[in-house]
Amino acid sequence: MTVGDNVKKYLWIFIKYFSMIFFSFVSLLPIVSCVITAFKTDAEYQNTNVMTPPESWLNFQNFIDAFQKADMGRAFLNSAIVVVIVVAGSVMIGSMLAYVLNRFTFPGNGLIRNLFLFATLLPGIAMQVSTYQLMYQLGFINHLYGYIILMMGTDVISIYIFIQFFENIPTSLDESAYMDGASYVTIFFRILFPLLKPAIVTCMILKGVGVYNEYYSAQLYLVDKKIQTVAMSLYTFTGPLGSKYNLICAGVIITLLPALIIFIAFQKQIYSGLTSGAVKG
Repeated sequence: MTVGDNVKKYLWIFIKYFSMIFFSFVSLLPIVSCVITAFKTDAEYQNTNVMTPPESWLNFQNFIDAFQKADMGRAFLNSAIVVVIVVAGSVMIGSMLAYVLNRFTFPGNGLIRNLFLFATLLPGIAMQVSTYQLMYQLGFINHLYGYIILMMGTDVISIYIFIQFFENIPTSLDESAYMDGASYVTIFFRILFPLLKPAIVTCMILKGVGVYNEYYSAQLYLVDKKIQTVAMSLYTFTGPLGSKYNLICAGVIITLLPALIIFIAFQKQIYSGLTSGAVKG
């Protein structure tokens, strides 16, 4: 190996590890800044840099104030109700639609798939006027069940994940069960649905995270503070006269804790679901 080859080798190693360290630093910097700010008093936040450590790391008053003033207990309950119902409904709707589109041949099958694909190309903000009018006429505005129905709308990504997974399940399972007298409903729920576990985990992660962090539609359709979600509660401390970012950062950390606990408790299932459900083969 020549000197030039050695230089190229070590240069590539340097670039690789430097880029990893740099982008890790860029990703972690906002989180570190948020944690530091969450422990500062109002005076400390106004008179120090965002990266200056607080005088005391045992100051939990910001977390108490954020939880109480933003009524985060009720917000967590509302978000939990929304996430559980929406995720369960989206999984059932997406898997059944994928079952029909993959296992049955009928006129318009390809058209429906193309329409789903076309729907992903449309920006959601462009359809908000018609969506709002429809929600208003149905009486769904300012009601938690209306917001749940809206968020439970067809998830195109989940449908394609389920379709891709159905393609790896042999149709001989369906045929043998049908020959034994099982109906299509029985075949789906008793035979195929249990085999979709990796795809279900993948769709639950994607949909659950999206619904938990969703703010725009919640702010638009949930006007009453009693039915606000976690994402909306963080905006309690913003206003025309200024924002209390130390309380906002404390609230952000509080909202991260449930997701962090769930991830730590089920990381094995999450990793296996992502790798098995999102990769074909």
